[in-house]
Amino acid sequence: MSTTPAPANPKVGFVSLGCPKALVDSERILTQLRMEGYDVVSTYQDADVVVVNTCGFIDSAKAESLEVIGEAIKENGKVIVTGCMGVEEGNIRNVHPSVLSVTGPQQYEQVVNAVHEVVPPRQDHNPLIDLVPPQGIKLTPRHYAYLKISEGCNHSCSFCIIPSMRGKLVSRPVGDVLDEAQRLVKAGVKELLVISQDTSAYGVDVKYRTGFWNGAPVKTRMTELCEALSTLGVWVRLHYVYPYPHVDELIPLMAAGKILPYLDIPFQHASPKVLKAMKRPAFEDKTLARIKNWREICPDLIIRSTFIVGFPGETEEDFQYLLDWLTEAQLDRVGCFQYSPVEGAPANDLDLDVVPDDVKQDRWERFMAHQQAISSARLQMRVGREIEVLVDEVDEQGAVGRCFFDAPEIDGNVFIDNGSNLKPGDKVWCKVTDADEYDLWAEQIG
Repeated sequence: MSTTPAPANPKVGFVSLGCPKALVDSERILTQLRMEGYDVVSTYQDADVVVVNTCGFIDSAKAESLEVIGEAIKENGKVIVTGCMGVEEGNIRNVHPSVLSVTGPQQYEQVVNAVHEVVPPRQDHNPLIDLVPPQGIKLTPRHYAYLKISEGCNHSCSFCIIPSMRGKLVSRPVGDVLDEAQRLVKAGVKELLVISQDTSAYGVDVKYRTGFWNGAPVKTRMTELCEALSTLGVWVRLHYVYPYPHVDELIPLMAAGKILPYLDIPFQHASPKVLKAMKRPAFEDKTLARIKNWREICPDLIIRSTFIVGFPGETEEDFQYLLDWLTEAQLDRVGCFQYSPVEGAPANDLDLDVVPDDVKQDRWERFMAHQQAISSARLQMRVGREIEVLVDEVDEQGAVGRCFFDAPEIDGNVFIDNGSNLKPGDKVWCKVTDADEYDLWAEQIG
């Protein structure tokens, strides 16, 4: 008696480029495909079709996206493109006319339909039997996850085209966000990284309406969302927070240990003239005073930020203002970019002097040296103190993890010399023994 072998599952290769918000988009698409019986494979050769989730924020990101698309076409031939650069379909097809489909960000259904057209799902797949984990498919390690609370942005920063790609602010229902967070925690997640284009604006579009979670009312608002997330017993880290007045309400939650004392605030510059040209929201001269007040309430508060040097019209005086501001602000974690014109951004039309590339480079180097000295001094203050560390990797040399002032991939690490007995996802108390400009070294104590 012969038996017919079961048909193989269709296979999808997936490349996710860009920011954590794009990563969450990728996870949603992959979750839907896995529910439909598709296998996700790690090589171009094993895939029946390849999906590339692109980034289109700056020219270097676009170049990387085009390069990856070309590589996928060469290695596989069947390529579907989505993501932020997908809004420039003409530019993509000019370089790669053979791509099968191009869609913009958040167009999950269109991407899944495009996959169906190339390689249809198995007709005998039963999602009630072939279960996807309830938390969905994750592209991050098991112990941390990004929690996207909204899409889009209401701001019109002159250097940015995100609103034209992702649209205006659309907040997710607070009950849905908290349900997802609870599923992730039940699946083993130890750290939730809250992300959106503008986390502080959560709920503005729905007038902070009241939703429900676990039978209790919860306002669609950042403060109430953080209060609810704090009940899950995991690290809660806030990213992309604009310094609106109501951010002050979060600091007592941090001081009480309910959420991590960590604020990622994209200041971008400090010179009032440059900020005005950037059309940055929520900037006020009282920012330094607010930072001082926050630290009085929560002395352990860590502030990370990003800045742009070489914006059109930036003078040496503006740049020096920024360096002086950094000295006053004493930020802990800082990234810096040289201004790069983005096609379609309003900044391209500003009647301001363009900063030469060599001047941009010089200012970037001076900025980084200036901030490194600040970061190094602030980390030296941690030597001798006890910190809780979340372990990311372990090898024969020891363990590598992060404490509350380190977000994954963008901040520093904690190297635990005697941590080879640990495993990823462990939380352990350590004593800091040394520090440099970015990282800490520590010994396990419990």
